[in-house]
Amino acid sequence: MSSEPRTVLVVDGNSLLHRAYHASARSGFRDAAGRPAWAVRGLLSQLVAAVDRAMADAVVVGFDDPASSVRRERWPTYKAHRTPKPDTLVEQLGSVGEVLRELGVGVVVPPGLEADDVLASVAAQAPGLGWRTVLATSDRDSFALVDEHTRVLRILNGGVDASPLLDPARLALVTGVHPEQYLDLAALRGDASDNLPGVAGFGAKTAAKLLAELGTGADALADAAAGGERCRAAVGPARARTLATDEARERFWLNREVMAMARTVDVGLAPGSEPPGRLPLDESAVRSVFGRHDLFVNGAVRALTLAEPTPGAPERDRTTYADPRWRAAPTPAPPRLAPAAPAAPVFSQDTLF
Repeated sequence: MSSEPRTVLVVDGNSLLHRAYHASARSGFRDAAGRPAWAVRGLLSQLVAAVDRAMADAVVVGFDDPASSVRRERWPTYKAHRTPKPDTLVEQLGSVGEVLRELGVGVVVPPGLEADDVLASVAAQAPGLGWRTVLATSDRDSFALVDEHTRVLRILNGGVDASPLLDPARLALVTGVHPEQYLDLAALRGDASDNLPGVAGFGAKTAAKLLAELGTGADALADAAAGGERCRAAVGPARARTLATDEARERFWLNREVMAMARTVDVGLAPGSEPPGRLPLDESAVRSVFGRHDLFVNGAVRALTLAEPTPGAPERDRTTYADPRWRAAPTPAPPRLAPAAPAAPVFSQDTLF
């Protein structure tokens, strides 16, 4: 075993594909067979950037099981408010796994579970094999996985290069809590995107104040039930009274249970073996996949094969096309605005997350 831990990059495939779908939809990019492929193209581009940023030695991409959900079966309201996905997004979710397997990276679709559970399982299992992990996702739930072996590349607008890489110290600076407290913060705050209301009166900043004083959500609820002296000092009497209610306790523990991630998914990490998606990948596979998606090939070859491209090889293989109906919208003139008043200080969590 190498004395220097190697790094496995674990990508939240659903998260990055969804972001690429909306960011690149106006391009209308399709493959040679005319199938929509702009989201797949965007994911491939961000994958190369993330490999470079993480200095990865292996790549695993996790996806939600599209056919079933243990969480929705147990809690029918979970994500129940979401509108159906557009057909072009569903089609690309169906095709991206085949593209990534051809490329040679590891692809994991856990039965009944989600990409988050893949990230959590690799983060839990990799250190036992001498590996560390970088988790690439736009989902804040992954903050709970940060530790001495695991960092989170939190994908924001602007892509990988504009996104923060969070270790325990940086996470505490940004969120106001330590990684082991983040699940409690999320349970108090709730998650509107998953249809999980939080405890009334508790946003991220208020939850962080409470946890800074009380340590855990369980301790805060116990203090509230016993009179709430410490809760009042941390977040005021009104919120202390809220925490003493049955509704607050039930909501906190339900959210915490739903948000907890599985850590025992079979992700291909076995003692004495290499992780799936071990670099270097095959150059011919990299050229084929990136060429078909009209992406610059040589940069992908350098990142994914750990070698310089074959001399004389083409940089692109244009076998795809963009929707000919697409036209760039004219750029409107910027509005004339009065000088803005000086802005109030902004909490760093609001800025980044």
